[in-house]
Amino acid sequence: MLSVHHLSCARGDRTLFSGVSFSLAEREWLHVKGSNGAGKTTLLRALVGLAPQQEGEITWRGEVAPSDNFRRELLYLGHHAAVKEELTPLENLRLAASVDGLALSEREALAALIRMGLRGREALPVRVLSAGQKRRVLLARLLTRPAKLWVMDEAFNALDAAAVQLLGELVQAHLDNGGLAVLTSHQPLPVSGGRELVL
Repeated sequence: MLSVHHLSCARGDRTLFSGVSFSLAEREWLHVKGSNGAGKTTLLRALVGLAPQQEGEITWRGEVAPSDNFRRELLYLGHHAAVKEELTPLENLRLAASVDGLALSEREALAALIRMGLRGREALPVRVLSAGQKRRVLLARLLTRPAKLWVMDEAFNALDAAAVQLLGELVQAHLDNGGLAVLTSHQPLPVSGGRELVL
């Protein structure tokens, strides 16, 4: 479903990576490893159409990506917690759904935040939350945004052990349901099923 052929990206005059090729089908996930500055974030941003590529081709369901169909089936969560500090977790989650063109009720949003361990913090400004709690606000989108392909950059950063385990369970359930995922991480990931490819 997702195919990458001979992808190359650069930053200025420096080539970050070249000749990257892989393909993912249902229930498969790619674990992107590498040291800081190796180009992991650039690779993910190129996959979702946010960074230019020098060479190569990315296709989704046989169609050159990024396309409208690709964007509809994609959920991208970047390295930084893309949440608005002055809004509450509840407001952030409903705003994200609105931007995606989805209807998300307050009840559904609250259920997602509670599942992510934010009970009692739904109405606080995000700026007063810890780094891990801000990350949980962002990750709550996994529960509210239907998507076939999850692309997540360092999603496990700043999370405590319970949140790491929960996120691993969510990724596992996504794969079990026929989803695909591309993840970067410096740590072993608690994902036991699906077919793992390593880059």
